Amino acid sequence: QVQLVESGGGSVQAGGSLRLSCAASGYTYGTYCMAWFRQAPGKDREGVATIDNNGSTTYGDSVKGRFTISQDKAKNTLYLQMNNLKPEDTAMYYCAAANRLCWYVWWRGANAMDYWGKGTLVTISS
Repeated sequence: QVQLVESGGGSVQAGGSLRLSCAASGYTYGTYCMAWFRQAPGKDREGVATIDNNGSTTYGDSVKGRFTISQDKAKNTLYLQMNNLKPEDTAMYYCAAANRLCWYVWWRGANAMDYWGKGTLVTISS
């Protein structure tokens, strides 16, 4: 059974930083894409960043240059470093995994993911 557990959310002021973590268990690494999604109230779940098993990363336009996705395979942990946070970054952030290539994830969005964490809330005040 695959489990993804996020942590690191919280409330910070605009311009601040947070680092999210996602501990993965029961996951067999093969051809996969790990991702962070977010969902703000009243909005669709959107892709934030992805990383594949070769370490290649892709970012959504709204977070490019501010967020960094990374992984520690030895610890089975995915990270999202978020800098220069803005009020519009306020959302529930979800860790997700897919047994697919990341280009497919960006094409299909949240529907492409096979496994989800329960999310961690990020709130940015102005």
